[in-house]
Amino acid sequence: MPAAEVRTTCPYCGVGCGVLARVATDGSVTVRGNPDHPANRGRLCSKGTALGETTGLDGRVLAPEIGGREAGWDEALGLVAQRFSETIARHGPDSVAFYVSGQLLTEDYYVANKLMKGFIGSANIDTNSRLCMASSVAGHKRAFGEDIVPGVYEDFELAELVVLVGSNTAWCHPILYQRLLSARQERGTRIVVIDPRRTATADECDLHLAIDPGTDVLLFNGLLAHLGRSGLLDRDYIAEATSGFPEALSVAMADAPSPEAVAAGCGLAPAEVRLFFELFAAKERSITVYSQGVNQSTHGTDKVNAIINCHLATGRIGRPGMGPFSVTGQPNAMGGREVGGLANQLAAHMNFDDQAAIDRVGRFWRAPDIARAPGLQAVDMFRAAGDGRIKALWVMGTNPAVSMPDATRVRAALKACDFVVVSDVVRTDTTRFAHVFLPAATWGEKDGTVTNSERLISRQRSFLPIPGEARPDWRIVCDVARLMGFGAAFDYAGPDVIFREHAALSGFENYGERLFDIRGLAGLEKSEYESFAPSHWPAAGKGSDATRLLGGRRFPTPDGRARFVAVRQEGVAHPTDAQRPIGLNSGRLRDQWHTMTRTGRVPRLMANAPEPAVEINALDAARSGCADGDLVRLDSPHGFARARVKISDAQKPGQAFLPMHWSGHYAANAGAGPLASPLCDAFSGQPELKHVPIRIHREEIAWAGVLVTKRDLRPTGFVHWSRRAVDGGWVYDLCGTETPDQGILLTRRFLDAFRRETLVEYTDRRGLNYRSAALGDDGTLAEALLVAPPGQLPPRDWLVQLLGSRQPLSPADRMALLSGRSPVPLPSIGRVVCACFNVGVNQIADAISSGSSSVDEIGKVLKAGTNCGSCRAEIRTMIETSRLVAAG
Repeated sequence: MPAAEVRTTCPYCGVGCGVLARVATDGSVTVRGNPDHPANRGRLCSKGTALGETTGLDGRVLAPEIGGREAGWDEALGLVAQRFSETIARHGPDSVAFYVSGQLLTEDYYVANKLMKGFIGSANIDTNSRLCMASSVAGHKRAFGEDIVPGVYEDFELAELVVLVGSNTAWCHPILYQRLLSARQERGTRIVVIDPRRTATADECDLHLAIDPGTDVLLFNGLLAHLGRSGLLDRDYIAEATSGFPEALSVAMADAPSPEAVAAGCGLAPAEVRLFFELFAAKERSITVYSQGVNQSTHGTDKVNAIINCHLATGRIGRPGMGPFSVTGQPNAMGGREVGGLANQLAAHMNFDDQAAIDRVGRFWRAPDIARAPGLQAVDMFRAAGDGRIKALWVMGTNPAVSMPDATRVRAALKACDFVVVSDVVRTDTTRFAHVFLPAATWGEKDGTVTNSERLISRQRSFLPIPGEARPDWRIVCDVARLMGFGAAFDYAGPDVIFREHAALSGFENYGERLFDIRGLAGLEKSEYESFAPSHWPAAGKGSDATRLLGGRRFPTPDGRARFVAVRQEGVAHPTDAQRPIGLNSGRLRDQWHTMTRTGRVPRLMANAPEPAVEINALDAARSGCADGDLVRLDSPHGFARARVKISDAQKPGQAFLPMHWSGHYAANAGAGPLASPLCDAFSGQPELKHVPIRIHREEIAWAGVLVTKRDLRPTGFVHWSRRAVDGGWVYDLCGTETPDQGILLTRRFLDAFRRETLVEYTDRRGLNYRSAALGDDGTLAEALLVAPPGQLPPRDWLVQLLGSRQPLSPADRMALLSGRSPVPLPSIGRVVCACFNVGVNQIADAISSGSSSVDEIGKVLKAGTNCGSCRAEIRTMIETSRLVAAG
């Protein structure tokens, strides 16, 4: 009898796609999109499609550890409770902190927030969502009085105009992007992309505004001024439903006196600016979708309010196909905001600036010592850990040693902190600082709820047993709370009980002033919780499902009016100069997630961008004396990184882009975090991650090596290395500035510490080239190392294929092994372009040569681009390049 499919939710971005997971009798997991889930209607992106390949136990930590040694739960939890209790007794509740994650389920988040704010009595709990959506939260609260996303995903399909601001939707939220493109094909939806980079999202838009970094406020102030000058305002709506409009308009007109002034300030052509203004003015059904390019800024909150101002001025909010729309980066960033996971929030959309709300939550929790003031936000929290104010820190499900700005200082803070606890699934750059490691359950093993970007609550259901001694996060937190003496308040039988309490708190003494209200779900029986279908909040009555909000001209502010916020364009916090002439941007790659703890082990997700690369314009490459593929060092005022050069006309001169994902588990010093500025938005506390001045210096590489191996190794002592997962093991790229003979010695010493298999090796007479290979007892390839001067290494495709085949080598293969080249011609698919169907660049090139002249035709032949569509831009570029070559 085949195993039943389990309905659950994808653990990646804020789209919140429904997933159907099935476990086969051999333990393998397959997934497909849930056609009945309203967010994705059966589609999954490349990462979601590969979820079944992330559920293995490789790299998992399955027992608690204290100081690196294995320990039992009683000992580990007892130590955590003891150290936190002693620290609080000696230094007060503000001497401890939690740093949590949008990877947590709502129930996990709820108990962590309740323990810290309600019973420890400090608000020192913050989340990595501070790096993601804090500016949206602050902007929503300034304008609406509450953190409200008014629209739903259906608005992508109902709008006449969709403006995408600072959002590479095609890569970061590909399922929403496909819904948008479908609407464009069916209804002629116009698309405007506002982004300094020409991303895959701009590939199919009507207008791309490549604004200079940080000039979003000027652009939207210009739009507001244009609406005012042209008589295109909804005066009735402004008078009846808003306040503060005269000042906001006056400031906008002074800030942006003309389209020409806006164009000059934003680095655009006046005709582009006028066309954008005219499109917005002409299309009543317009939504403005924004993400990290807006939020991750020292003026992110002002950018959010500049966008909202334009929608308020035209009354385009809360109605079908209209409104500002913040899309979140993490699967449960919204759920964390609901329970108060940010340090400046309380719980259930209540705030510390309302003493009555503090008393209300304290009475509901029966917590007389509840925190009464905001706590330390992420950047300040790690500063406090570094200078001794925070003496005990618990990190849950996130990797701040890589992801935080000024990451080198964050690592120093973790090292300096008296007591660090990390609860996670695998070892990370952060876990090496842990005095206590607590093994947590992961996706596929956890039960609870998440809320996506359109306020849709979905169930995440377990379909795998929890391995070893790992435990769900909610249970770990509750066990520590019990040992700290708070057991009565944390005596939950399961996540369903926690959810009911969370729902009840949302409606407690809520007489309509808070729109976040799911009291109708507080009475769910356990069986109803188990079968819970995706539902929007608010849900004040059982079975109710609200969709759009704020369409009735009444807002959750004291006077019931939305508030215009007068904002001015400010300069970037760290301008470029002669010493550091390039502004560095950072963000996501198409197939990767955060610091690659999950996606980095999936070969097909590593195949499109297999090593860290910095994208720069050809002019900047020439000025820096580097060519495509060169290794360069990037220096900012805060730290350095190394990466390969990728010359791209998607970058304007003076700008560069470095992906955020590369941790110390996958490369040496290639992360964006050490480069990034710790300066934060004054209203949201969100750090600037989209612009930091850097200089680029070419490294003089004298040798290069490639290691193909079954082993999961951590190279040390190399100027640069990176690795990617392949079938059967790993491929390591190594290089150095030493002479080739020294490089050979270095690599041999590194591998001698690990090798146990039969070894054959060769070194040429000049000492410039080295080859070695190791076979397992079964005759399969265990390892191969090739070292040569730069540019002289053979392709590694054949060795990778041998490793993945897991078959004993033939005599001919053994003879050819040290050459690194196949004894017979070997077809190669090349770098993977479509991760969903594992289609390579060579296959697409062959299809183009055979007459496929469009992306759709390529899809019919190879299936590439027919699932999530995030590879379509690259396929189109290949087709256009082929046409240019043929015409030339």
